[in-house]
Amino acid sequence: MTDALDTVFSALADPTRRAILNMLLEDDMAVTDVAEPFEISLAAISKHLMILTKAGLISQEKRGRVKWCKLQPDALRATSVWMQGFGQFEPVNLDAFERFLESELTPPPAADTSE
Repeated sequence: MTDALDTVFSALADPTRRAILNMLLEDDMAVTDVAEPFEISLAAISKHLMILTKAGLISQEKRGRVKWCKLQPDALRATSVWMQGFGQFEPVNLDAFERFLESELTPPPAADTSE
């Protein structure tokens, strides 16, 4: 269990990977679509996706010639159970956690500088 938790927390430690998870909250995405908003190479995105896959946070599947990424909704369940064991944490509502991630990872609207 410790190795799995280490892998999940390590995957979540990177802001690019958290942003990818946020994107996948909306829907499954092709790898090329996942890569589009980032200013890093497709190879770097693929490495991030592999780390998320190994952590069990996403799955990847080939559909024709396109590789698709999908968020695994129960991926944080074991992490949540582990955190609850400390007694100082309220039970983690995964839906609320997803909303929190979405609010934290969504960039703020650009300021209007046309004045």
